[in-house]
Amino acid sequence: MLKRSILFLLLALVAGCASQPPPADPVRHALQNLSDRAVARVIQVDALQPPQNQVLLLVSPQVDRALEIDSERFLESLTRALLGASASPQVLDWRPAMGGTDGPHQWRMESYLEATAPRLRLSDRELMPYRLTLSLYRPDADNALWQTQIEGAFDATAL
Repeated sequence: MLKRSILFLLLALVAGCASQPPPADPVRHALQNLSDRAVARVIQVDALQPPQNQVLLLVSPQVDRALEIDSERFLESLTRALLGASASPQVLDWRPAMGGTDGPHQWRMESYLEATAPRLRLSDRELMPYRLTLSLYRPDADNALWQTQIEGAFDATAL
């Protein structure tokens, strides 16, 4: 009886190891790719050198509703990419009550993800063109000291 129990447990363990992993989340993958591209640009900004000595205050992103992407989900992806950079700055969520904080190494980063055209219907999928605008400000400034745009398209059938 003990041998059968051990054999049954071993078979269950082997069967569990052989099962397929859960499918990857295509939204997470698409947002992570976009965030990685954005961070690669931010880390290269001359004024942020060296990045590990800087503090980025991330403003909650503005996301066009036409893209059907939750702004909190995009913020999480962007934050993960920033923290995962080899020379990572410190990253904090910015709130309006933080206005007036003005350290020499603090930067407020705003992002706007917008749809740039209606969905493009291809024979095998739909694409959603987008533009991500990233802007760096001093915490108490109204004018951006640096700005960049990244354009691309999400595969709507995967989203």
